[in-house]
Amino acid sequence: MTWEVFALRYGERSGRTRADSFIFDDDHAAPHDIDYFMWLLRRGDETILVDTGYDDAEAARRGRPILLPPQNALAPFGLTPEGIDTLICTHLHYDHAGGLHLFPNARIHLQAAEMAYATGPCMCHDTLRMPFTADHVCEAVRRLYSGQVVFHDGDAQIADGVTVHRIGGHSRGLQAVRVRTEAGWLVLASDATHFYENYLAEKPFPIVADVAEMLDGFGKLRRLASRPELIVPGHDPLVRRLFPRVEGTAEAWRLDRGPTGDLPDHR
Repeated sequence: MTWEVFALRYGERSGRTRADSFIFDDDHAAPHDIDYFMWLLRRGDETILVDTGYDDAEAARRGRPILLPPQNALAPFGLTPEGIDTLICTHLHYDHAGGLHLFPNARIHLQAAEMAYATGPCMCHDTLRMPFTADHVCEAVRRLYSGQVVFHDGDAQIADGVTVHRIGGHSRGLQAVRVRTEAGWLVLASDATHFYENYLAEKPFPIVADVAEMLDGFGKLRRLASRPELIVPGHDPLVRRLFPRVEGTAEAWRLDRGPTGDLPDHR
């Protein structure tokens, strides 16, 4: 039995340039907008949430307003934050783990390498610490002490047809999520590739813990997906053009039937 997969957009940010998205590029000054997503998997009565976005307090702290509080993104699907019992956290950066506290009953699936990274000596460096927020990491530790964190070391099965795979690169314990869908094996890349162009042209994203792991990760995404168009980037506004909007919603797109358009040519 296959899963339905939905991209839920909770934020956007303009005023960025290509220098914010690609280490090597010919036009670093050109505008380059970004979207912020979380993802919902559904199969009958089963639901799995992938990532949590961040809340209004974090939006104010970083000066990055959100379009939609993450907990409200579930309402069109008849779900409440309290009803989410399985949550995959791809990594602990603020825009992916900033809403952990909003889902109090969820069991959190996280790579052990990510917790070690976010609480270890690498966080002595301002540059590496910048995408993390201490309160979010502390929430993950609190949930660990309440028995709500399940650690994985590499590849693991979360449910029938749903697996996680450590990619690393952008963050030490970054994991992608592979889902069996009507269209084939779909990969929610999260920040293993922020944009289609990152992996199609093999251009690393500037926030990176290990460049070699990031580059190797592009190949791993290709091996995990049934075909390249089923690799879904974590932040690309093109997702909203390539996949159909969920009827009756403002900020949800259906992914599991595959894209309705062609991938951009970034060769």
